[in-house]
Amino acid sequence: MIKGSLVALVTPMTSMGDVDWAMLDRLVELHIEAGTSAIVAVGTTGESATLDNDEHLAVISRVVRRAGGRIHVMAGTGANATSEAVALTRAAAHAGADSCLSVVPYYNKPTQEGLYQHFSAIAVAADIDLYLYNVPGRTVCDMLPQTVVRLAEDVPNIVGLKDATGNLERARWLLGHLPEEFVLYSGDDATALDFILLGGQGSISVTANVAPALMADMCRHALQGNVNEARIINEKLMPLHQNLFVESNPIPVKWAMAELDMIQTGIRLPLTTLSNQYHDLVRQALAHAGLI
Repeated sequence: MIKGSLVALVTPMTSMGDVDWAMLDRLVELHIEAGTSAIVAVGTTGESATLDNDEHLAVISRVVRRAGGRIHVMAGTGANATSEAVALTRAAAHAGADSCLSVVPYYNKPTQEGLYQHFSAIAVAADIDLYLYNVPGRTVCDMLPQTVVRLAEDVPNIVGLKDATGNLERARWLLGHLPEEFVLYSGDDATALDFILLGGQGSISVTANVAPALMADMCRHALQGNVNEARIINEKLMPLHQNLFVESNPIPVKWAMAELDMIQTGIRLPLTTLSNQYHDLVRQALAHAGLI
């Protein structure tokens, strides 16, 4: 079971929008050195929606090769077509990913039965651990807790959930009804600490891109029950948790990373670079965390 800070890794790009492979290698090394528990490659923060299929799988393969078994690699392989999600998940398993993260299908708004059959089909088709990802604010479809429990009980290789609802009452309910071995990760940085203190196993974090060591330390303290230490770190990070979402993710986090000379400024349309009106807000959050 992977516990702690799992980074929802950005896909670094040049100013022309090409994948920056050398920088991707550097980011993998950075997270290994900082104590990050796992790398989530090509999730929402990794601009999965703007990478073509070959690029998507090439980024996963590159991260797997660079990681070299030193850190868990979770591949983002979700899609709104079940057949595409199956193909991506199989390919990620073949590339050597340790697990896959599959988002609730977006735009087509399936029923709860459709969600159950979608994720069951993916899990049955691929010999790899599968983590569900519920983020209704982006998919406009909410996988209800009862559906998560049904999948957890019925499908052996569906082993966890990234819950990005920010709803702690839902997290409490899930923790009380899911099998003990099923893993729950927060997908909402602002509530991640409280999520872990309720019994969650960690956070799949955007903030970890800019503050990997701080997020790793915060999650470690929370998991060990060192509440005061965890809250002190989280207070330093809270402006980042909030201000890295002033525009659609990953716009602010990529801008912040460029400010820290961690990556170049590249981002792909229809996403654009951070609006000028938010620059000082994000800089202030970086300063509050002691990063500038």
